[in-house]
Amino acid sequence: MKEFTARPELIGTFGAVASTHWIASAVGMRMLEAGGNAIDAAASVGFTLQIVEPHLNGPGGDAPILLARAGDTEPTVICGQGPSPAAATIEHFQSLGLRLIPGTGLLAPCVPGAFGAWLTMLQHYGTASLRQILEPAIFYARSGHPILGRAVETIDSVRALFTEEWQTSAEIFLRNGAAPIAGSIFRNPVLASLYERLLQHAEAASSRRETQIEAALAYWYEGAVAEAIERFCRNTEALDVSGRRHRGLLTADDLAGWRPALERPLSVEHQGFMVFKCGAWSQGPALLQALQILKGFDLSAHAPESPEFVHLVAETIKLVMADRDGWYGDDPDVPITRLLSADYAEQRRSLISDGASHELRPGTVDGRTASFPEAWMEDGAKPQARIAGGGEPTMARQTPALSSSTISLQAGDTCHVDVVDRWGNMVSATPSGGWLQSNPVVPELGFALGTRMQMFWLQPGLPNSLKPRKRPRTTLTPSMAFKDGKPYLAFGTPGGDQQEQWSLLLWLVHAIHGRPLQSAIETAAFHTDHLISSFWPRELAPGTLTLEDRFPKTTIQELQRRGHIVTVGDGWSEGRLSACSFESTSDGAILKAGANPRGMQGYAIAR
Repeated sequence: MKEFTARPELIGTFGAVASTHWIASAVGMRMLEAGGNAIDAAASVGFTLQIVEPHLNGPGGDAPILLARAGDTEPTVICGQGPSPAAATIEHFQSLGLRLIPGTGLLAPCVPGAFGAWLTMLQHYGTASLRQILEPAIFYARSGHPILGRAVETIDSVRALFTEEWQTSAEIFLRNGAAPIAGSIFRNPVLASLYERLLQHAEAASSRRETQIEAALAYWYEGAVAEAIERFCRNTEALDVSGRRHRGLLTADDLAGWRPALERPLSVEHQGFMVFKCGAWSQGPALLQALQILKGFDLSAHAPESPEFVHLVAETIKLVMADRDGWYGDDPDVPITRLLSADYAEQRRSLISDGASHELRPGTVDGRTASFPEAWMEDGAKPQARIAGGGEPTMARQTPALSSSTISLQAGDTCHVDVVDRWGNMVSATPSGGWLQSNPVVPELGFALGTRMQMFWLQPGLPNSLKPRKRPRTTLTPSMAFKDGKPYLAFGTPGGDQQEQWSLLLWLVHAIHGRPLQSAIETAAFHTDHLISSFWPRELAPGTLTLEDRFPKTTIQELQRRGHIVTVGDGWSEGRLSACSFESTSDGAILKAGANPRGMQGYAIAR
């Protein structure tokens, strides 16, 4: 039977790039054609995404990266997730009367990690100059780009906030008090000027490539950028979703000396491949745990559109996300080896029945029980589930909700990029944070700080409890797989708590059911919100399952019969996956790429 897809799976021999924006993908291919490798291309894509997707990421955000060079036996993790400020203590937030860290505003930023991650990757593994990497981003910031309709919708949704409170953002994103028109040319000359000043500083330091990159890192983390961030945080009271105005905690000392850690990945074997993820400071291990559990079921006997497939995968996701919420964090006591073990997976697998679970069920590890926060909802929210095995939570008392015409809860999203070159080098990265609706723009810099600290808990003793200089357990989670000991596939998606779910679906459909990349990306998808949201106000919707309407009616009906609380969404609404692969053949290397038609924004290029 011939498979029809909305887009072709692209096949080439020279290079492949896939990202969440067509301009960024074209910039990556331009870098490959100029002689750069996959690392150079990914860095240029990363900086371009900050310009063309300002509602999804920015220079003040984060960027976990997996990279593999031809000949590597495993990828390297570049942890572009910055830590919390030294002043970020539980006691400080409690003194402000807060039970959760706000999802917007100056209390929530970590050290901006994206800049350091891209430049560290370039410094150690790239070949291009800093100017070559930054020129496309400077061009689109200075000369402009056709602004996305979804970016315009985001700007318009916070227009009153910008006008009444965050005036520095209004200066960049509003035109005479109004949002720009979709498709019109949008510019950010302030950010362009920042990158031009940074380049001048770096090139004045040396003619040597590596020294220039180090000078740029110093300019950011020990120089003018760090000083501007401290001034803004110290002198600005910004309205946030708590309904109050707060000054920031980040200082120049917090940024000084910070560089992203280079780490080994976590991995499990699956279907003859090795699948790699970032550590437990991300949600990445959840995908690996899911693969271990699902080894005990014959998924090849169930089509991805069948109720059996959806049920087994959804119930597995519920279990691993309960472990994520109860066990993961930037904490040395996370029992990650045990969580990824085959016998622990067997123990967890035994909990899956024919009916849908409506409980959070974290596992017990070596006699230890996972811990959940005593309250994970803002004042005024209602308990939505009983936690099984994690203790009965004490919910916040109900109080009248704060309201303001200038406050709007905005769900941020994310970007993704995958690159493979003709030599077999490979990158998968998920940049996010610092989006335009997260914080007021720092006026000298032209970008907003992030809000990743909202993922911490303000209760001591949890793996993801707030501490100074600690990384929050992020949702950002690139993926990579090796075949026969060599880099094979880079893949990932935006989507917050759904990132791991949609990446898991792509992998299962591709690795078990053998569907080509583009077909696997386009396969009807689903997700569950049966988890504690990583984002303010940390909501939970037990037993829920959202499916695209392309699933057969019989599948939907059977899932409802099994007790799933089903929501049927638009046929092309679940995720923005992309992927690039590399395979050696007797005739030479074959490179493939696929990108998501959902949202009509992501694009893949291969030649």
